Amino acid sequence: MSQSKTHLYRLEVHWTGNNGQGTESYRAYDRAHSISADGKPPIEASADSAFRGDKTKYNPEELLVASLSSCHMLWYLHLCAEAKVVVTNYVDYPIGTMLETEDGSGRFSKVLLRPVVTLAPQSNAELATQLHEQAHQKCFVANSVNFPVQCETTIQLEP
Repeated sequence: MSQSKTHLYRLEVHWTGNNGQGTESYRAYDRAHSISADGKPPIEASADSAFRGDKTKYNPEELLVASLSSCHMLWYLHLCAEAKVVVTNYVDYPIGTMLETEDGSGRFSKVLLRPVVTLAPQSNAELATQLHEQAHQKCFVANSVNFPVQCETTIQLEP
């Protein structure tokens, strides 16, 4: 019988948007914050610009979509290496769809991953396509969300 493992991910999320008045009013503060972990450079983040955030910084919604894409990619590359499918390039153009409700809250309704995978000429393109489903089943982040994560893959062979 296998034993499960627990992994802890410790971060610091620090609000940096106090403009001197704190949260005295909705318009008085900036949505800026930094995300950091020991030994790693910080990520400067904000709210989406639709919610008074800085459009030049990543927002939580983008980071969630990026997490889904990254997790899927890392599992996919692992599975390809095990199956002797040689990936030479991988780029994803994911799209997250979030629905905002009348009361201002919201939720994601879906995320669509759109990876374009380039394979070495001797690689099995059919197997490469099938491995995306396995990657999806193993992705820690996709297994943790309550909305569909779909994948539309483009496979191309190097000349």
